[in-house]
Amino acid sequence: MESLSLAEKIDALLPQTQCRRCGYPACRLYAQAIANGSANINQCPPGGAAGIHRLAALLGREYLPLSPEHGVEMSRQVVVIDENLCIGCTLCIQACPVDAIVGASKLMHTVIAEQCTGCELCIQPCPVDCIHVVQVALPDTPGRERDGYDMSIEEKAAADAARVRYQFHLFRLEREQLEHAQRLAAKAAARRTTVDSSAEQKRALIAAAIARTRQPAQ
Repeated sequence: MESLSLAEKIDALLPQTQCRRCGYPACRLYAQAIANGSANINQCPPGGAAGIHRLAALLGREYLPLSPEHGVEMSRQVVVIDENLCIGCTLCIQACPVDAIVGASKLMHTVIAEQCTGCELCIQPCPVDCIHVVQVALPDTPGRERDGYDMSIEEKAAADAARVRYQFHLFRLEREQLEHAQRLAAKAAARRTTVDSSAEQKRALIAAAIARTRQPAQ
């Protein structure tokens, strides 16, 4: 891990919920802000007190209580869609930062619980209030044994997987934007070709008409 930048080391200790409660649009951006000194270590409610202790140990700083401005400590949670109320508007799908909601326009949506980070970003856009939070207890297994405030095996695996899904989410959005721009450019080029062809045909017709008027009468 010595080859990682400070921001990458900090990011590795964050829960990767991408919930924006820290004041930044993504966990990595919050990590960068901590690294450059523009954000404090106590702005992550999902990470809670344990997360602050981890960051303090990494950076050699004193522990600070969670900032109330950024919320209260959160336990593991996911969201659930009431499928009887869902109208298939897709707004929740668009809001999810890790693509954990599946469905199609005017069809029922559902949450993939194993991939949901519980960020709650899908709740506010829902026009029929059919999304609610469910607390999730992590399994009581030997893998949960900790060394001080270190992440458990399950927490580390969940954070790593969520980071990958968020990165793919960004890649997918960028790809879709590029493909949309390419389609628009192709349509514009096709319109220009049609206009140019029509103009050329008109010029040819006019030239032919002028030529006929200049022909001597038979």
